[in-house]
Amino acid sequence: MLYVNNNGNLLAGDAPTILPGNRAHLYGDGVFESIRIINGRPLNLENHVLRLLAGARAIHMRPSASYTTAFFEAKILELCQQSGITEGGRCRLSLDRISGGAYLPDSNEATYYIEVYPYDVNHYELNAKGLELDIYQDIKLEKNLLSNFKTKMGLPYIMAALAAKEKGLDDLFLVDHKGSILETSSCNVFVISNGVLYTPSLDEGCLAGTMRMQIINLALANGIKVYECSLMPQNLLAADEVFLTNAIRGINWVGGYRTKRYQNNISRRLVVLLNAYWEQALSQQ
Repeated sequence: MLYVNNNGNLLAGDAPTILPGNRAHLYGDGVFESIRIINGRPLNLENHVLRLLAGARAIHMRPSASYTTAFFEAKILELCQQSGITEGGRCRLSLDRISGGAYLPDSNEATYYIEVYPYDVNHYELNAKGLELDIYQDIKLEKNLLSNFKTKMGLPYIMAALAAKEKGLDDLFLVDHKGSILETSSCNVFVISNGVLYTPSLDEGCLAGTMRMQIINLALANGIKVYECSLMPQNLLAADEVFLTNAIRGINWVGGYRTKRYQNNISRRLVVLLNAYWEQALSQQ
């Protein structure tokens, strides 16, 4: 049996757990984080909570001062224990504006909602088959003050994921009106040319992914150069490797963009480094 935590109330996950009037349900009025669990413990939680709270403040919510990393870690561990998740898992941690009002809220106070699910592996694993991608043309991303945060306004990403499925592809690159590649429907993007990593900068308007940040730091710590810069479709054609990152899957290598094919040498090395990092970090807890 899986359980959820709705603002302090542990509820069975096989029955309704969201109250009527929930503003995230009605208006997408909230922010969230997707968090990987290994050995029954949430990874990189401090950075997730920092981004969650920054996103909440960006949409003028007032989270409780009690919403600290330690607070959410205790709640997630309790939920994992209650749900029987002792190895691999994933967690979704949400902050929603409290119910009341229409487009103009009655209050800016926040409530939290935590759900956990088992995950089939207890480590980061590189995909055996490279992903196939193209560019999504129907909706362009616009840089704004919310671009770097995970808000619940997800329709552009849903539409891109649906379009990828219709085309028989694994995902699609999302671009802005200049044609710059920012991300995919669920991941940040890295391009490798001549052993150097390139990724869109946060100033371009991509998501400030927690795994993106960790891969940048891991690469730099291991002598791999990283540049944050604008990426255009021609950069995909000139690349040796392309990989995608998110907090749950870690690194996914791209096998092809249209007729272009890619290797996965550095992607594979980074997965080894990522697992080694978390194995050491968890052994010290």
